[in-house]
Amino acid sequence: MSETPSTLSPHPFDVDTFLARPLVARVATTNASGAPTVRPVWFLWEEGVLWWITGEYAVMAQHLERDPRTAVVIDTCDLRRQEYLQVIMRGRAEVVPFDPALATRKLRRYLGEDESTWHPDFRHYADDARLVRLVPERTVVKDLSKALP
Repeated sequence: MSETPSTLSPHPFDVDTFLARPLVARVATTNASGAPTVRPVWFLWEEGVLWWITGEYAVMAQHLERDPRTAVVIDTCDLRRQEYLQVIMRGRAEVVPFDPALATRKLRRYLGEDESTWHPDFRHYADDARLVRLVPERTVVKDLSKALP
């Protein structure tokens, strides 16, 4: 296990390369009754900041306005290769104005470079689209992989 406050090195694997993969992050926030709420999100990791899209269609912006404390888990479970990597982050997330260029970079990771092949829902952003910005205050990185026989 490796842990650092707000920087992602040194670690048991290249965290930037890992977070460049089109993985799903599970984001935990706190709802109005104080209970944890977890949502899967596509994300973009750039220069020490984790980004994802939200909007009025989702309650996440309301949760973060009330309580910005956020936890995120990004991991793999590759049974064939016996790869089990984890990045766990905690910090205070903030909802910020939408940046179409940043959102497009994120979506290209998941949907490919050719935007003409994307579903229309991903080619046009809702008027209420926003970004969530998380600069991790604490990061835990684990490689629980097993050696193949």
